[in-house]
Amino acid sequence: MTRHGRILIYWIYYFLPAFLLRSTASGPIVYSVTEESSAGTNVGNLAKDLHLDTQDLESRGFQISGPNAKYFEVDGKSGILLVKDRIDREQLCARSGKCSLEVEAIVNSPLNLFRFEVKISDINDNAPSFRVPGIVLNVSESAFLGERFTLPKAFDADVGGFSVKSYKLSQNDFFNLDVQNAGEHGASAEMVLQKALDREKLPVVKLVLTAVDGGKPPRSGSLNIVVNVQDVNDNIPVFDKTLYKATVRENTPPGAHVLSVHAHDLDEGPNGEIIYSFINHDGDNDVDLFQIDPETGDITVKGVLDHEINNAVEIRVQAKDKGHNPRASSCKVLVEITDINDNAPQISVTSLVDVVREDAPVDTMVGLLTVKDEDVNDNGAIQVRLADSGPFKIKNTYKNHYSLVVDGPLDRETNAIHNVTIIATDKGEPPLSGTSVITVHVSDVNDNPPQFDAAQIDIFVKENSQVGDVIHHLSVTDPDVGENAKVTYSITNKDKGHGAGSIINVNSDTGDIVSLQSFDFEKLKTFQFKVQATDSGVPPLSSNVTVNVFILDENDNSPTILAPYSELGSVNSENIPYSAEAGYFVAKIRAVDGDSGYNALLSYHLSEPKGNNLFRIGTSSGEIRTKRRMSDNDLKTHPLVVLVSDNGEPSLSATVSIDVVVVESSADIQTQFRHVTMKEENFSDLNLYLLIAIVAVSSIFLLSLVTLIAVRCHRTDSDFSRYSPPMITTHPDGSWSYSKSTQQYDVCFSSDTLKSDVVVFPAPFPPVDAELISINGGDTFTRTQTLPNKEKPKAPSNDWRYSASLRAGGVMQRP
Repeated sequence: MTRHGRILIYWIYYFLPAFLLRSTASGPIVYSVTEESSAGTNVGNLAKDLHLDTQDLESRGFQISGPNAKYFEVDGKSGILLVKDRIDREQLCARSGKCSLEVEAIVNSPLNLFRFEVKISDINDNAPSFRVPGIVLNVSESAFLGERFTLPKAFDADVGGFSVKSYKLSQNDFFNLDVQNAGEHGASAEMVLQKALDREKLPVVKLVLTAVDGGKPPRSGSLNIVVNVQDVNDNIPVFDKTLYKATVRENTPPGAHVLSVHAHDLDEGPNGEIIYSFINHDGDNDVDLFQIDPETGDITVKGVLDHEINNAVEIRVQAKDKGHNPRASSCKVLVEITDINDNAPQISVTSLVDVVREDAPVDTMVGLLTVKDEDVNDNGAIQVRLADSGPFKIKNTYKNHYSLVVDGPLDRETNAIHNVTIIATDKGEPPLSGTSVITVHVSDVNDNPPQFDAAQIDIFVKENSQVGDVIHHLSVTDPDVGENAKVTYSITNKDKGHGAGSIINVNSDTGDIVSLQSFDFEKLKTFQFKVQATDSGVPPLSSNVTVNVFILDENDNSPTILAPYSELGSVNSENIPYSAEAGYFVAKIRAVDGDSGYNALLSYHLSEPKGNNLFRIGTSSGEIRTKRRMSDNDLKTHPLVVLVSDNGEPSLSATVSIDVVVVESSADIQTQFRHVTMKEENFSDLNLYLLIAIVAVSSIFLLSLVTLIAVRCHRTDSDFSRYSPPMITTHPDGSWSYSKSTQQYDVCFSSDTLKSDVVVFPAPFPPVDAELISINGGDTFTRTQTLPNKEKPKAPSNDWRYSASLRAGGVMQRP
């Protein structure tokens, strides 16, 4: 062969396979590389074939992973797949006809896994060899021409064209070589006698057997053969078959029968008695899995049969007679070991994402799995499923490779950790299964707003509370965690309406509602504001709650005596006739209390003199009347002390002193009134002045009343809210209280000439066309239509009580 031819062959065998790339649109990427290629050998442009941008390879961490990563590496800049370490095909695939490695490449951002196949091409780097250095054959000199002698098989670690292809026997006159090609089991050779032996001329024949492989140039190995020529038997044992075949299941227990071989010998006596044995020139350990009965030729199981280790065993059986110079023949026994389902599928996790966001979309990859079963056919066909699918599913990505992906919505608040059980089951009979549990942690996202316990909160606060007191603690629940559950509080309507921000404050961190002023029930009874709770998530979520604050009244106002008995320190005087009957009206005490409810519920009592049984007072009306007729033993002047007390806790009170003077008759009392108007028949200057004064006062009163009506008809709501003078509110028990709100009253004057009473009846809810009662002259009443009122007055509390009649607030007129 020329020098150029050798170079061409060398390039074809050593370099061409490294650049061979075979990829189709529907199939996987397959590269080829020869074994023993030096480190750095270019296998193929992996980045190009995977359509990856070479500029992003280093930043995305493009690398080879998996169990075969030690043989290959990828250039981080160019994306070219290179040989990393020595590849020995014989070590990886033994004598398998096909040898390929499944290689995985991982790239991040986003995480992806690529799989491709690298075929390992064989080179002729191993020479044929025999397991024994030499053999000794005892051949009778009477051996027939054509008699065959089995020779050991040579072993070559290479496969295919580089395995043992032929045998050569050294030059001699007695034997030639018959080479038999057994296909994938390689070639075997037998030595055939072609010339009769003569022990007396040549007792020992030394030969050399050479095994040659199919490499170019070929490699070879040799075996020394020593033939001892013996003089004995005329006939050799003959087997019924030259090839026996049997099938046995793996894991068949020792002692089980496989098959029987049989040979016959035409000789008689010891020369015709046959002994069976195994021929194991190569020291093959597989032969030790069986044993043969030397007398019967029955072959039975001796060791543990495993289809996954060896699916077939070839045995040479020898039949030798018992002659002085025994003669023997051989046959071949091929035992096929069939598979049973004795291997459960094995699941291994090759890559796993530690934490998955709870808003991860469907098909988000969680982990990569590899499932293997050492069995074959249906026993090795695997089905993978999840024990409880939940929000995940299994997808088959390539052959026995699977991925665990998200298949539904995740909710960390419902389940923060998912223990996903993966079950792999083969199709054997009975089927075997393997399980693996993958723990998936779900991370939180801000998908839950803070929630108040109720949409509205009612708070009750006593008036006169300390400034800075915590009147309520707000609390919310947020199922999220971390910053997503960190809540801050704020008032949303600080600058609107009543300005709640100046009255109260909400601690943004703790949710404590703190008063910024001391409350006064008489000025402010209730107010409302809204609080917003906002978490710290991105984006933040919030919710609102309406807070109603109700001020509770305390008994902080003492009763106030109204005119004409309101002057402090003075003693008032009232006259009654000596002839007054029991029940005679003496006087009426009126008082008001700035509080409300029971704190403003007033009661009247006579506290002095003790033991006096002439007068009594209505506890709720304040009217002082006589209990009986006068007697001569009664005093002419009776000093009375009236105690007005409320029903608060503790009770507050006020007192007023009245001297009741007993006169001789009622005429004496009336004379005082008539003396002024009827003293003379003719008008005097005094009468004229008095008449003018009465007319003037009446005119002024009527003018004032008309003016008041006109002002009320033209007054707007804003006028009321701007001025809002204190108004006297009546109670059913006879007490009066002050109120900031504007109300409408019906005013009546008594026709009693002795005492002028003003009776005030509150009209809590007047209609739009309400009537106002005015006074016409003496004691007659007319009704005047009022203008429509835009705002209805609020009704008083249900626990307030009103007296039947109240004395007017003005000074009683006397002649």
